[in-house]
Amino acid sequence: MASSNLSVLLMLLAVAAVTVLAQRRRPATTSTTTDEWNYRDGSERVNMRGVSNLTQVLDNWRFDILNQMRGLLQNDHQSLLPDYARIQPLSEALDDLYKEFNALKSHLGDLTEKFAAIETFIDEVKAGRAANGGPAAAGPGPAPAPVPRQTSRRVMKKKATSSSSSTSTSN
Repeated sequence: MASSNLSVLLMLLAVAAVTVLAQRRRPATTSTTTDEWNYRDGSERVNMRGVSNLTQVLDNWRFDILNQMRGLLQNDHQSLLPDYARIQPLSEALDDLYKEFNALKSHLGDLTEKFAAIETFIDEVKAGRAANGGPAAAGPGPAPAPVPRQTSRRVMKKKATSSSSSTSTSN
């Protein structure tokens, strides 16, 4: 009987010791504190030089990552972008857009060729007026203000296709 009382007392002593140790480890919480992190705790002990170095390292990483992404997008975009050929409606839409762009480019080349002759004629007329004494020699009426000429022109040459070669021979 004494040994059972002794074991019960030892058991109660162990439970009391564990309870006391648990309360010492855990800080007392009051109703005014929350579980949010208080960033001001220990702020006076922060090494500002270390923060500056960390900021510089992160900024360098950001710069390097952005440069690598830009380089990949410019030089090897297929490794970053999905394979649009696997998405059938999008692939067809891109194909249609590409064909329409090439058609517009071809049409712009045709218009450039047609206007080249007109621009040459206008340049000759202006040169003739200037040689004959200005716009008064051209006839009655007010003369339009001179249009400044572009010093350089870009001439777009169209690709030779079967439909464009047949239209150019009929003109």
